Amino acid sequence: MSEHAELTMAQRIQTKLQAGLAPTMLEVIDESHKHAGHAHAAMSPGRAHGDGGTHFQVKVISPAFAGKSRVDRHRTINSLLSAELADTVHALSIDAKAPGE
Repeated sequence: MSEHAELTMAQRIQTKLQAGLAPTMLEVIDESHKHAGHAHAAMSPGRAHGDGGTHFQVKVISPAFAGKSRVDRHRTINSLLSAELADTVHALSIDAKAPGE
């Protein structure tokens, strides 16, 4: 059993972003219910595992983003969540800012 098997996908995302970015604000919103009828939602590995989430919105403010472009911020988050994006997460909306933005 993996170390994250007992966590929901939203909790896995929250845990990884918290550890990797030390954010001053982090919000992970599961929007999967808006996509419940889509074919990928029914076939998603997450559905078989029982942990749900396929579509998420992430809002994060972190000092790690200071001086970084929007693209670099997204790359950082995508890298931190590479396992989740490869496994279950189908869509990830990102709002990443540095403090004071």
